[in-house]
Amino acid sequence: MTKMIVTPWTVEGDINYERLIKEFGIQPLRKLPDVFEKNVLYRRRVVFAHRDFDKIIRAIDQKKKVVMMTGLMPSGKFHLGHMLLAQQFVFYQKLGVKLYIAVADLEAYNARQKTTEELREIAIDQYLLNYIALGLKPENVDFYFQSERSKDAKKSNAFYSLAGKFARYATFNEFKGVYGEITPGKMSSSLLQAADMYHPQLKEFEGPNTFTFIPVGIDQDPHIRLARGMANRMKDYTFTSIASTYHTFLPALNGKGKMSSSKESSFIAMTDDEKTVENKIKKYAFSGGRTTVKEHREKGGNPDKDVSFQYLKMFFEPNDKKLENIYNSYSSGEMLSGELKQILIEKINAFLKAHQKNREKSKKLLDKFIY
Repeated sequence: MTKMIVTPWTVEGDINYERLIKEFGIQPLRKLPDVFEKNVLYRRRVVFAHRDFDKIIRAIDQKKKVVMMTGLMPSGKFHLGHMLLAQQFVFYQKLGVKLYIAVADLEAYNARQKTTEELREIAIDQYLLNYIALGLKPENVDFYFQSERSKDAKKSNAFYSLAGKFARYATFNEFKGVYGEITPGKMSSSLLQAADMYHPQLKEFEGPNTFTFIPVGIDQDPHIRLARGMANRMKDYTFTSIASTYHTFLPALNGKGKMSSSKESSFIAMTDDEKTVENKIKKYAFSGGRTTVKEHREKGGNPDKDVSFQYLKMFFEPNDKKLENIYNSYSSGEMLSGELKQILIEKINAFLKAHQKNREKSKKLLDKFIY
């Protein structure tokens, strides 16, 4: 068992979600309305915890104004781990929730050795195109870059003014607690993040009676706690505290930490071809099987540790009964690791074949999101 490390920048070791719930002071998701339970990510508790999400559920049910705010770091290829979040905001868009999607290009500029033009190209080609191909519609979406919030001067001024005002209500100890080593770039990024989270409630945007929530991996919760603390102390505005939901990590192919675009062998990209997918799964996907076929037949495998099973559970086998049969066959030893991997390979390649066609069709819709 390897030591668990969960920070906004590093996820390693064996993840204990129950422990993280207690340490971060969040709540496990309990029984949800039927519209949520019909969604695989909620029914199987891939989205497993929350902070103040009850008020968002009520607001959606009562047809009140709700914004889902999310962001993307244009750092590399879009992969299955990114799809976990994208599927959530496509789901909320269908429920009538307005989406704010921020491209953290200023934060990426400080953290990555790329120009703003390169970061913009990555955001559009790797992220926005895949979002559209996954079902994102142009209606009720505000897709923007931190470096250029809006061509509407009043909106843009309000956003950057809010980021500047947050500085008065931040404390050095809070920054140090979240970021450890503090740099001007990290502090600036944090203030912009807080503005991203809270500016939908400004009168220049949706207005002060807007409910706002953010779906994130649990490693990003420190950012949310920091923003909530600053907003609660702010005297210039009366904000409703942002709510949040937390999803489990999609494990890297090798089973260590979460899938990351910085490690080619850790992810399946949405642009990978069939042979690449097959090679990656067969070569890198961590197996919960035994060391020999004989031992596996006798003792069975561990689907809870097996990466191929986890991918089926989170994305590629929506039928609960079929997933249960795979679980039982593998854990009993009837199904071998190679057979489980082959099931996943076929399902991923079928999905990607359709997705890549949709990606090409999505190019003609880009102008409806960027204007």
